[in-house]
Amino acid sequence: MSPPPLTPERLRELLGPVPGAPADPGPRLHSETECDGYVRRHVSYDVPSGRASAFVCVPTGLTAPAPLVFCHHQHAGQYDLGKSEVCGLRGHPDQAYAAELAQRGFVTIAPDAIGFEDRNPAQGRNLGWFELSSRLVLGRTLLADCLQEISLALDHAVTLPEVDATRIGFIGHSYGGRMAMWAPAWDERITLSVSNCGCIPYRDSFTLDTGFQAEMVVPGFADGYDVEDVLALAPGCRFLLIATDEDRWSRGAWDIEANLRRREAGHVTVRHLSGGHVFPPQQRQLAYEWLEDLR
Repeated sequence: MSPPPLTPERLRELLGPVPGAPADPGPRLHSETECDGYVRRHVSYDVPSGRASAFVCVPTGLTAPAPLVFCHHQHAGQYDLGKSEVCGLRGHPDQAYAAELAQRGFVTIAPDAIGFEDRNPAQGRNLGWFELSSRLVLGRTLLADCLQEISLALDHAVTLPEVDATRIGFIGHSYGGRMAMWAPAWDERITLSVSNCGCIPYRDSFTLDTGFQAEMVVPGFADGYDVEDVLALAPGCRFLLIATDEDRWSRGAWDIEANLRRREAGHVTVRHLSGGHVFPPQQRQLAYEWLEDLR
């Protein structure tokens, strides 16, 4: 028996419920730091699972509200890193896309995902499977809470006078690249999204060298659906999927492209490049050019 088509309602059913968001998130500005071409603000606000911690980078010299880009950090098993890496404070310099986009005139917001950096009370240990299992026993998923927190981050950012709430994009590498495919299906405010080295479908993840990241575990989802179905739920968003030929997390990109072509899903573009699981300058340039359409 074929599964029913994946609709927004069916997706929410599979993802499970999320707790109610705080009526007053209590935003707080902790610090402001002058950087090269932008100001980096450390902010926090309440979310259902605790207190979110994020960097907001605001270009200097703005004369009008600017586009907003949500910058999702990678995973890499580095639970002590999150927002700091995409803002260029620690980690790999090729991951500093939140800072680079701010230098290009975009306002960026980069929160720590659940279990990373300021959201990791276990001093950098892997909390992913704990965060997942403690939700599964309640009929919930970690992915749903992560997606809800993306929306709550956008809710905070669009209150800023420097942000044009009608122009919102998303970018991510690896774990962030996976979320770049899911977030627009959850929040239709996102109209441009870039996934770098993170487009592996569920059907290609049943291998020991890939497996399933805790955040992507949704009971029953892979029995009838895959990432193409998620991408199809956001026709109002234009996606760029960057895949490389030596990257196992880009595995299946050719099939994704062929399947989307059969669906006539013209809102998704797949770029196949040489390389590994990296986000070097030439790939970031492709991503930034894509996001320029927010202007």
